Amino acid sequence: MQSDVPLTAQQVIKNLQQKEDTSLRYYAAWWLGRFRIRDAEAIEALLEALQDESHRAADGGYPLRRNAAKALGKLGNPIAVLPLIESLSSGDYYVRESAAQSLEMLRDPRAIRPLLQLLEGGLDNATYVEGKPHLRQPVEAAIEALGTLGSTEAIDVILPFLEHNMPKIQYAAARALYQLTGQAHYGERLIEALSGKDLQLRRSALMDLGAIGYFPAAKSIANTFAENSLKLIALKGLLEHQLKKNTPKERLSPESVEILNLMDSLL
Repeated sequence: MQSDVPLTAQQVIKNLQQKEDTSLRYYAAWWLGRFRIRDAEAIEALLEALQDESHRAADGGYPLRRNAAKALGKLGNPIAVLPLIESLSSGDYYVRESAAQSLEMLRDPRAIRPLLQLLEGGLDNATYVEGKPHLRQPVEAAIEALGTLGSTEAIDVILPFLEHNMPKIQYAAARALYQLTGQAHYGERLIEALSGKDLQLRRSALMDLGAIGYFPAAKSIANTFAENSLKLIALKGLLEHQLKKNTPKERLSPESVEILNLMDSLL
């Protein structure tokens, strides 16, 4: 049967380029990102899909564009930066969110100003759209991207979001502000979140701590009531930050050894 034949990159690119089967195109965009197919033809096909008008959801959004935006971030080609910046102006919230997340992955400073524009209006504009399950703007994704991009000019813009009524946005703000200032109290705020009652929020705080590599959180991460797999991912993030501080010839630091021991205890 044809379904038993392994997909090839060339076949998936053709699936994305054809216009008849939208579900096949949607899956193809995901597949190219998932398997990091970085050749020029794949990038070109995804950039074309980022402008697609034919695949519309019941809510008026663009599912194929969303997947294309996500994939382009994973492929790491700077040619996608400007098209993704343009996608920050899309009428589809989820396209804007996916574009912001991918621009974080691409780490191009050209994205800083457009990402800051998503935060204009501060808390007053970070409210739910009536009848929709999302905010007016993907502020969580924008804040995290600005932190990763090292946008110190965003500090004053991000500060008010520590008081947002959604904990995940508070966490995103603490994460970014730690990255931008190095001030420990932002990391400590995320450690406090690990003892919260909501599992989903504990998971979010774990990922945020791993992303910023906040070493004082190591033991708290290992002791969090959450899946060991997620705790290992967070500890891996801490370890990677510690290893960057060492030259190739140096022995592992005591902090790195401690993290490795904690990881071993979770296996």
